[in-house]
Amino acid sequence: MPKENRILNRCSIRLKGYDYGQTGGYFVTICTKDQGCLLGEIIDSQVILNEFGKIVKEEWERSSSIRREIILDEFIVMPNHLHGIIFIENHRNQGVGATGRSPLQKMARGPQKSSLGSFVSNYKAAVTIRCREISHSDNLLVWHRNYYEHIIRNETDLEEIREYIQNNPLKWLEDKNNPVNIKI
Repeated sequence: MPKENRILNRCSIRLKGYDYGQTGGYFVTICTKDQGCLLGEIIDSQVILNEFGKIVKEEWERSSSIRREIILDEFIVMPNHLHGIIFIENHRNQGVGATGRSPLQKMARGPQKSSLGSFVSNYKAAVTIRCREISHSDNLLVWHRNYYEHIIRNETDLEEIREYIQNNPLKWLEDKNNPVNIKI
């Protein structure tokens, strides 16, 4: 299929009509390009981060000091993905929403300021810039083009996600993101 047709056929995986800039909790998974193990490895159920993985961790931890609407919770950097819990505290009374890069003519393209999409986009860009600097490659692609999110609905949901994140390295051999388990 020609590239232009693939781009036109992309559809958003976000919850239609949901305002991803409103105050709330979100569980995100951000995968590396082609799910390559660019960030480190798992040895004896322990994550061993390489230089790129350390950058991913540092930029994640730095995010809440850069973006005042973001509060970080549990997270883990795995060899080819990151899981994290993010709380957005948007004190503005205006909705910012997720645009899903919609093709509306009069709207700005891309995620709206102070939204989950804006956070992920800026985070991925910061990591990519730093990784390109240390690899001396302007063409390095670190991330898959999108990310997965789950809106945290209640305290039970939050606790289950925290446990999932904490146990993720222990379950690496069965993890669907482990390259040995990826079905092509």
